[in-house]
Amino acid sequence: MSETPKGPQKVDLKRLKPYGDIMGDGTIQICFTLPVEASAEAREAAVQLVQKMGLDQIKVATMENVGRGFSMFVIYANVKVPVDFTKIEVVKVEAKTRARDELDEVIKTHIGRKLVVLGACTGYDAHTVGIDAIMNMKGFAGDYGLERYQWLDARNLGAQVLNEELIKLAVSEKADAILVSKVVTQHNIHIRDLKDLITRAKKAGLMDRLIFVAGGPRVTHPLALECGFDAGFGVGTKPSDVASYIVEEFLRRRERLDGIPNPLRPTDEPARAKAPAKPTKKSAPKTKRGSAGSKLVVKFRPKKAMTTGARARKASPRRKAKK
Repeated sequence: MSETPKGPQKVDLKRLKPYGDIMGDGTIQICFTLPVEASAEAREAAVQLVQKMGLDQIKVATMENVGRGFSMFVIYANVKVPVDFTKIEVVKVEAKTRARDELDEVIKTHIGRKLVVLGACTGYDAHTVGIDAIMNMKGFAGDYGLERYQWLDARNLGAQVLNEELIKLAVSEKADAILVSKVVTQHNIHIRDLKDLITRAKKAGLMDRLIFVAGGPRVTHPLALECGFDAGFGVGTKPSDVASYIVEEFLRRRERLDGIPNPLRPTDEPARAKAPAKPTKKSAPKTKRGSAGSKLVVKFRPKKAMTTGARARKASPRRKAKK
């Protein structure tokens, strides 16, 4: 039996591998089902499949029948190729998660009114487990939902809310944020629904002020950005994560559009002041150089209004008289 090295082991982030028994051994666990009865042939088929994945040191830990004509395997193996952890860059939501009481105080002190948040499972998707976990008062994993926030007017619209109806409601209720949960993803229906909502929002002129957030098992932040949303949250997201993003994004956007300082902006981050209005073009006086290089100002003189007869003569000059 090999001895485990004592003390902390240094991790090579440039050649990162999974950890099994010792640092850098690359051991991983794989579980899958084959549509054949458990047998010696089935075991060999499982081993060959794992070999074709590029793994070695394969150990079949479990082979069990899981119904007539099916067998399940648990296999340990080692990966050969490492990854350079130091070069990994991930596009993710930039917002510090804050507690409910802190967010309520920020909204009360620096915004002075409740933020209106509409949440819905859109299209023909009837699965409300995701939107309920974020919106409902009881929340998820011990984290209270948005309905419990004192300074959020959170409204759970439920399932099968059509995009056109959601846009109309956002306009009539003067919403500040829309949360969309997508669970059904067959044939990428969730992507089509998300893009359709943004298309309708653009036509209604809601993109500047309204914050769009998407969520679901197959929703990621990069996918949400690709669909035109401001942020995307996946599995394991808590209500405070979403609430923190909404409040921060509202303050960032208000600073950018209205020039009101963002109280949550880090001190080392430059302020995003409102862009100054473009100056109107005015006719500047023409200048010409004198003999000594001095500028002589030539003032504009308003043109006298031309009479109807004068305009006619200008358009059709008279012929020269014959001598």
